[in-house]
Amino acid sequence: MRRLLHALTGAALFAAAGLTALATPNVASAADCTAAQVVANGGFESGSSPWTAPSGAITSDTGQSAHSGGSYAWLDGYGSTHTDTLSQSVTLPAGCGTATLGFWLHVDTAETTTSTAYDKLTVKLGSTTLATYSNLDARDGYVHKTVDVSAFAGQTATLAFTGTEDSSLQTSFVLDDVTLDASGGTTPPQPGDPTRTPAAPGYTVNLTSDASGGSWTGHESVTFTNASPTALNEVYLRLWDNWHGSCPSTPITVTNVTGGTPAPLSVNCTALKITLPAPLAQGQSGTVGFDLGITVPSGADRFGRDGAFNFLGNALPVLAIRDAAGWHLDPYTNNGESFYSVAADFTVTLDHPTSLLVPATGTSVDTPGTAGRTVTKATASKVRDFAWGAGPFTVVSGTSQAGVKVNVYSVAGISAADAKSMLSTATSAVDAHAQRFGAYPYGELDAVIDNNFWFGGMEYPGFVLDLVSTTALTHEIGHQWWYGIVGDDEYNGPWLDEAFTDYATDLALGKTGNGCWNSVSWASSAEKITNSMAYWDANSSRYSTVVYGYGKCALHDLRRTIGDTAMTTLLRSYAQAHWYGVSTTAEFKAAAQAATTVDLTSFWSQHRIEG
Repeated sequence: MRRLLHALTGAALFAAAGLTALATPNVASAADCTAAQVVANGGFESGSSPWTAPSGAITSDTGQSAHSGGSYAWLDGYGSTHTDTLSQSVTLPAGCGTATLGFWLHVDTAETTTSTAYDKLTVKLGSTTLATYSNLDARDGYVHKTVDVSAFAGQTATLAFTGTEDSSLQTSFVLDDVTLDASGGTTPPQPGDPTRTPAAPGYTVNLTSDASGGSWTGHESVTFTNASPTALNEVYLRLWDNWHGSCPSTPITVTNVTGGTPAPLSVNCTALKITLPAPLAQGQSGTVGFDLGITVPSGADRFGRDGAFNFLGNALPVLAIRDAAGWHLDPYTNNGESFYSVAADFTVTLDHPTSLLVPATGTSVDTPGTAGRTVTKATASKVRDFAWGAGPFTVVSGTSQAGVKVNVYSVAGISAADAKSMLSTATSAVDAHAQRFGAYPYGELDAVIDNNFWFGGMEYPGFVLDLVSTTALTHEIGHQWWYGIVGDDEYNGPWLDEAFTDYATDLALGKTGNGCWNSVSWASSAEKITNSMAYWDANSSRYSTVVYGYGKCALHDLRRTIGDTAMTTLLRSYAQAHWYGVSTTAEFKAAAQAATTVDLTSFWSQHRIEG
């Protein structure tokens, strides 16, 4: 999932000491846990208590602005040697397998350097440094930061933000809406049970939009089966797009839950635990239903609005996975993806104004609704998510040589020539990837084109968002196989879809990758292709370089090591063996070793592929 343009990576240049130890799967434990948000007065709207802060640091001064409400914390900004510390004591509940620190940060600076961190903000919990920011992170507006602090479960420690300035040129570190969400404590799997559950979800969704297509209300239900020998006492819904709001004020609302008892939202309002009426034994099924509200925020994003055009990626709540590690309740990342789900069936009915086109995952059929409205019914089988758009798009359609229907939807400002060019790219790409990895299974393919996207592109099953770019669109369509058909845990193993898709993109565009591994230069001993998003969020300037660049070059190098024919056979057979399943690094390494007589032990070590 190519979230960041290569030119934009490195926008947040910071280091996080000690995070390598925290970059393990963020899962729930066996002990009892009372989910809680443990930071008090995180929005600074109730004066200074219980924060310890310099006089005037917690303020509503007009010199800066709040992220929400009227108050915020302003550290430094003097332009002379100065240190400000904002702190409070927090207690994380025992037994909670997941704890996430979140805060909104705006860095404003008069420094002109693009390479030297003169002024710094250090974030600590107890004696552990969680993250460090500097004048190099300056940008307009607030940026949301999250850090996994699950290792502190059951501890009381001081959360501290310390800003230090040197002797000249001010840097202001402005903070708001600080949260520390603890959750988990749900039923763990039996030791040695690797089963992913809930299994075989079936989602039924009925939504009605307002006149703009930016607000949707209706109902969603999901039926699922417990595939594990461990009883299923609860399920979790991931409300991923609540990251875009200010918890507890969120763009995704779930109310009137049936089929279980909901707990308070956790993980910065992106996780909803629902305790089932009775435990489900292996093979038993359950159904959870709820009323759903969606409000699309402004901004050309995977979940956002660009003028009259709405993009609804990750807007539908989906079930979290429990596997051998426990419940996966990782935080949202805007640097890449956190999504990890099993293949599911979706039936989604969207009632909208006839003036709006609604490209969507799956195959769509339109029927007349009430006066001036159309009902679009989209059905999709064996997909990991469902996404759609709504707006007065211009559409051009075609069919690939292999028979796949492709639709290119364009926002205002995209020329007819560019739309046709992207249609040609899409029809070629879908066939090229299918020839290498297996036939495209999702019926039609919709590509939504908007040059205002700040990222290079984003994919969902049968639905991609992109710029006018041959390379980016070929990449996003490659994700139909590497993430869509062959799934993975995108938070804890992002290379399994990004590196594989960039490698597939090279092949589709005729790029050999000759010599690309020769340019590899590691930033530290902790840097590995297989690191999780917890590591890359703390080292964001290296994410694209290592996961995309070094990752695909490692696969090119593997091809040279085992031979072209063996590599071609390996990837196709591996895709077929994991069709609608989930890939892991260990499984791929085993398959690669089985495909050659060459001992690959040193290869994995040299290329820093662990797992």
